[in-house]
Amino acid sequence: MIISKKKRCWSCDSLDVIKWGKQQGKQRFKCKNCGILFTFTNQGVSRQNRFKWFKDWVLGRQTIIQISHISGYSPRTLQSYFDYYLSKRPVLHVRPSEKLNLLMDGTYFANKLCLVLYRDNTIKYTQLYRITDGEWYEEIKEDITNLLALGVQIESITCDGHRSVLKAIRSADNSILIQRCVVHVQRMCKIWLTLNPKSEAGFELLAIVKKLHWIETRNQWGYWIVELIAWNEKHKDFIAEKSFNPETGRFWYKHKMVRRSFVVLKRALPDMFHYLDNPRIPKSTNGLESFFGHLKGHLAIHRGLTKKHFKHYIQWYLWLKNQK
Repeated sequence: MIISKKKRCWSCDSLDVIKWGKQQGKQRFKCKNCGILFTFTNQGVSRQNRFKWFKDWVLGRQTIIQISHISGYSPRTLQSYFDYYLSKRPVLHVRPSEKLNLLMDGTYFANKLCLVLYRDNTIKYTQLYRITDGEWYEEIKEDITNLLALGVQIESITCDGHRSVLKAIRSADNSILIQRCVVHVQRMCKIWLTLNPKSEAGFELLAIVKKLHWIETRNQWGYWIVELIAWNEKHKDFIAEKSFNPETGRFWYKHKMVRRSFVVLKRALPDMFHYLDNPRIPKSTNGLESFFGHLKGHLAIHRGLTKKHFKHYIQWYLWLKNQK
């Protein structure tokens, strides 16, 4: 069966197009969706059509074969069109604004690349990104400094508490509120304590940790803090207990996982509850985790990209998401 290339309306992007006579010897078409009449002699319309298929390929979770059946273009032709776009990269524009509440996190890919994202939580807009090989202090500080220089007034940054990230934010501008991701703190404590702690202290601390993400008011926060302080008073000798390690030749904490969980909670406390006083501040980076999950799902469909095209695909994905 011969598949003819389908025509797309340049006005409404509909494929519901039919032939409608001829005009000056050229085939004329009518869009049944919006009703306009047009011909396909305009090269700009043709380029717009190609970019529409590229956009569907990047955002629509469709393979080249699937788009080929819909569009009428051969897979080889589509591949050449997409390679043309992937040979370039779009420019992401910063939106200057007041009291911006950013979500900031990094995600790693199998080819040793790391994507660090700075995303406006209010309007769901990626203000800045960096494709690198890790979450480095110098690079993150430079990114935040550049955002501030471009007129972005950052009120808060919600992050996972990575040491280099915290240091970079404070070095760039000490007035920026740092909101520690509550879910990340809770998750790490659960991993260290396990689901079935062997000690009474661990069992009681796990119960306190499980309440963390339910705190929505200062009243609830007060009860939770009192409970944590009471736990510390009850078990402070237990978590301070040390034993001699013959391999290292020194004493170290005997119940290190319980102690580690408590220390993480204690250190995160000053930066963990800003969202209670300002509802615009997101309390977790779950929004970014979801965004990264969708991006990696799309990349899995288009596996086999060269490293250059892989980077440019990510950049096109971010740019197209911002356009929406």
